[in-house]
Amino acid sequence: MFYHIVMMRFQDADRAFHDRVHGYGERIKRELNEASRAKGFDCAIIARFDSSADHDRYQVSDVHQEMKAFMMPRIADLVVCDSDTAGARP
Repeated sequence: MFYHIVMMRFQDADRAFHDRVHGYGERIKRELNEASRAKGFDCAIIARFDSSADHDRYQVSDVHQEMKAFMMPRIADLVVCDSDTAGARP
């Protein structure tokens, strides 16, 4: 499994912004069959991919690029943790 975890702190984010972000999450689940949402961060997304190659496909997908372009102006802080558990000890 490959995990992609992103935590964000938003600034000047109104209800319309959050509604659109939620829409992107629903679209990602529908189109790419992945995703989910938590120290001062407004949102945490936990996406599980079957492989790092699937994660790479997500990173360059149109919906991910569109979502990033929309959200980045309002993201005050961002933390990303990627972890590939393939070959990890139980």
